[in-house]
Amino acid sequence: MGKSYDVPYMERTRDYYRAQGYAQDYQWAHHAETPFHRLSKPPSQCRVGVVTTAMPDTPSGRARRQVYSSLSAPIPKSMYTGELSWHKTVTHTDDVGSFLPLEALMVLEDEGGIGSLAPRFHSVPTEYSQRNTREQDAPEILERLREDEVDVALLVPL
Repeated sequence: MGKSYDVPYMERTRDYYRAQGYAQDYQWAHHAETPFHRLSKPPSQCRVGVVTTAMPDTPSGRARRQVYSSLSAPIPKSMYTGELSWHKTVTHTDDVGSFLPLEALMVLEDEGGIGSLAPRFHSVPTEYSQRNTREQDAPEILERLREDEVDVALLVPL
């Protein structure tokens, strides 16, 4: 087996911001309570929505990090991930299915594992402002999920 190692993400992020001249460390999101709850029906009866931090691979998606909604089918051949951070020397985002599980959810739908896949999936920007995420992006995503009559949202950060 290959060597495994931990990436000290939080420490590296603090060091990065300090090197940029920020006097105050980034404050990681922390919530004493979460809005999550048990499903009221089995997954086989639920409509599943997907929320990702990858943006549409379009001129608009590459230029503006904002909330987007895209059709779940046909599955996009690529997503814009260039501005996101991950260990780019050990992985890539060329295979959309590796981080946007629309095809796997379609198979689950066909097999009866979920009721249905929502007609759209949603992109939400990785925002370094907790206030913007909490007050703007999250309510917008919630509204769109409700429009799609989603019972459960699968959150897929990259």
